[in-house]
Amino acid sequence: MVSRFEHPAGGYKKIFETCEELAEPLPATVIGRIPSFLRGSLLRLGPGLFEVGDEPFYHLFDGQALMHKFDFKNGQVTYFRKFVKTDAYVRAITEKRVVITEFGTFAYPDPCKNIFSRFFSYFKGVEVTDNCLVNVYPVGEDFYAVTETNYITRVDPDTLETLKKVDMCNYININGVTAHPHIERDGTVYNIGNCMGKGATLAYNIVRIPPTQKDKSDPIEKSKVVVQFPSAERFKPAYVHSFGMSENYFVFVETPVKINLLKFLSAWSIRGSNYMDCFESNESQGTLFHIARKHPGEYIDHKFKGAAIGMFHHINTYEDNGFVVFDLCAWKGFEFVYNYLWLANLRANWEEVKQAAMIAPQPEVRRYVIPLDVHKEEQGKNLVSLPYTTATAVMHADGTIWLEPEVLFAGPRQAFEFPQINYEKYAGKNYTYAYGLGLNHFIPDRICKLNVKSKETWIWQEPDSYPSEPLFVQTPDAVDEDDGVLLTIVVAPGSQRPGYLLILNAKDLSEIARAEVECTIPVTFHGMYKP
Repeated sequence: MVSRFEHPAGGYKKIFETCEELAEPLPATVIGRIPSFLRGSLLRLGPGLFEVGDEPFYHLFDGQALMHKFDFKNGQVTYFRKFVKTDAYVRAITEKRVVITEFGTFAYPDPCKNIFSRFFSYFKGVEVTDNCLVNVYPVGEDFYAVTETNYITRVDPDTLETLKKVDMCNYININGVTAHPHIERDGTVYNIGNCMGKGATLAYNIVRIPPTQKDKSDPIEKSKVVVQFPSAERFKPAYVHSFGMSENYFVFVETPVKINLLKFLSAWSIRGSNYMDCFESNESQGTLFHIARKHPGEYIDHKFKGAAIGMFHHINTYEDNGFVVFDLCAWKGFEFVYNYLWLANLRANWEEVKQAAMIAPQPEVRRYVIPLDVHKEEQGKNLVSLPYTTATAVMHADGTIWLEPEVLFAGPRQAFEFPQINYEKYAGKNYTYAYGLGLNHFIPDRICKLNVKSKETWIWQEPDSYPSEPLFVQTPDAVDEDDGVLLTIVVAPGSQRPGYLLILNAKDLSEIARAEVECTIPVTFHGMYKP
């Protein structure tokens, strides 16, 4: 599954370039045949504005949110995109400068204001960004574009109009929520975020947002905290990007990548400071694995520990015979992978891109297993008795249970990332297939499929083509887990029509169709298929 292509011409730089929004949908040129069951929209989010006036954004997660949509209708496809009109975007466009500090870009105070008002504006507290460039998901009958702060933005999935900025802090005790909720079949949404717990100590809350309400009220107003996970360090929450959920359990992986809260709170008074400056690694902590029951929400107080990893995406989590099995995309060591995602790194020439990736943490797909039934007297022996995995859990004398993973995929500087599964049928269940975006030294250049049981891999790749996270759409009446298609947006900068939606057969990654448009498309992170 290792990438077969070099990228010396650097076409990948195109996916990190500003583009215009569209006034109306563009018709796409279809090659092949669009499966008749695709009737709906592919919605994607990512950065689309990489500088304002002559001020650049510096980090991959700073560009202003652009929403993309491919519509399927009677075998025809159209492409449309619009910027999400967040406060960060509208103010930047109005004032022609970066107004709100982003992940890796500091917003300087307006030079036109006098020194006194500038001095006071430093102490007004944090103006948190609402730049929702990471994902879009449904809550009840509404759709929200999201990032990782406390702000989510309601959007219209048909017109891509921006409707309303919502502050989650108004409803629940949370400092922010991830862009990776879990959504149950009835529409219940679960998410996780850090919060201030009792006595000003930190914790992580799992939040439940109920499905569509009979009285048509907003489900967000009925959000509740279901369970709380403790934090290993008092003023330093771990960075959390996603969590695991099986039928009856939540899994939270507390990595050594920390947000230094004291730095965070003072950063805004230091000239030039941004979110990235507030991260640090606790080199001695390793990784802590937490588990909690779902109904009723109850934290299970066992100390599960493992070697240090960085982690963004869970693949899937399920229960089997008294064990919770969870698969994730890991990065070995305690260093923060986002340190390698500065735009200057990603836009460098291929030799430099490769050099930077040589010293970065190494990616690995891992399976961990947590035993639910733990007894003190079983010290020293492997508690995992599932026949099909080499993952282990061993109780130490101090009561800590040490977890060693099974490696499901590893290739030097070749990541299987942005994972997806047949979520509708297999989320929280024993499953076989994962699909992912292949990163070659951090450059996305292939679509991958992984059989997590046999470790067999498949790959789709073309020269100078840069795909995005593949979304799985099941064939109606499908029997097999992988009976469906994968949808991905590919940028091929040298082509006559440089952006296209690619439809692959999920069984063998063979091409079914592509819908090409006469414009280039920047990088997108996550999204959804809306039937």
